[in-house]
Amino acid sequence: MSQPTPTTNGTGQVDKSKRNPRDFKATENSCPDWPSTEFIWIKIKNPNWKIGEGAANKNDPSKTTQISIDPHEPGRDPAFNYRLITSAVIPRPTAVVSTISKDGQSTNLAPYSFFQAMSHDPPTFVVGHAIGSSAAKDSLANLRDTGECVINVLTEDILEAANACAMDTPYGIYEWALTGLTPAPCTDVKASRIQEAVFAAECKLVGTHEVASQSKPGKTSNVITILEGTKFWVREDVVDDERKFIDPAKSKPIGRLQGISYGRVTNAFQIPWPIWEDVKPGAEAEGRVVPKVEGQ
Repeated sequence: MSQPTPTTNGTGQVDKSKRNPRDFKATENSCPDWPSTEFIWIKIKNPNWKIGEGAANKNDPSKTTQISIDPHEPGRDPAFNYRLITSAVIPRPTAVVSTISKDGQSTNLAPYSFFQAMSHDPPTFVVGHAIGSSAAKDSLANLRDTGECVINVLTEDILEAANACAMDTPYGIYEWALTGLTPAPCTDVKASRIQEAVFAAECKLVGTHEVASQSKPGKTSNVITILEGTKFWVREDVVDDERKFIDPAKSKPIGRLQGISYGRVTNAFQIPWPIWEDVKPGAEAEGRVVPKVEGQ
């Protein structure tokens, strides 16, 4: 389900035929209803995998032949790179970022799937702000002016509500009211957190990195913000007694796919990291444990 970047129709208004370029309701009505699937733990695909065995598809030429793509080749639409990357790097966590203006008179709520946790000591997150989005511009301006925000992680319970703050609203519209989500006070920052969120982090701005556009020389395509989490808020029903683990069966995480597509996490598996003492030359690793030579 490809979704192009919204464009205007010459009037300054977003061209709806481009923002939603198909009869979505017809597509939606052709799909089965949301199943009440319970989260389960499953085995890995190949529990009998051996050291050096390689990929499951290694003997299928149709699934191992790669093509080379130059993201900056002449004539290639930069939007193709966006679609390719966002359909390849999936699923991605999504943050609903809450900010407030320096004078405290204007709030902003916007979803970001160019988002990730990068460190635990100190807790560090990154958020990518696409300059072409007006909502991102407002959030970024508030974040730069105040040096703080709140990251709320997207899950099933707030999915539809959070999606409402992705609307192309004109300046001055109160996003919180559009979503129906409940703003709750924080302790370290002035912006509000989402009361219904499974996990929210009050954050301080550590730094920014401006990404120079290759297709539009002299322009900035994205601003990456580096954020330090100073206070966590976790829904009580999903966290363990030691407050160190959130149960995915209860939190019901959502992953962003490509365009307007998302995915649920309904099962998971565990795969232990190999231990050298168990793997070094022996029957299982016969012929697979070899010293490096020059160039390896």
